[in-house]
Amino acid sequence: MYRKGKVFYREILAGEIFENEDGYAFKYNETFLNDETCPAISFTLPKRKEVYLSKTLFPFFDGLIPEGWLLNLTQNIWKLNRKDRFGILLTVCEDCIGAVSVKGEEK
Repeated sequence: MYRKGKVFYREILAGEIFENEDGYAFKYNETFLNDETCPAISFTLPKRKEVYLSKTLFPFFDGLIPEGWLLNLTQNIWKLNRKDRFGILLTVCEDCIGAVSVKGEEK
């Protein structure tokens, strides 16, 4: 079973990120996409209807993951595999610095 998360821009649902058999995918939420007052979540992921696909975790999302001592702390607290960048994203990036956050799907 593949994991997925909801992507928010300033608490507004912007889209979904998920794993697939080829890597990862990101899709904008249709309401967010059609709202001209909502900007793209990243310059590297401009608003569009088509799904973004990548064999590796998108650099923008990877950049939301904590680094250094904070990564070590979160890894120890949640018993996360340091190499599972997507798992870390879904677990600890609900309250990120900045406008974009990611909430892992409830089990």
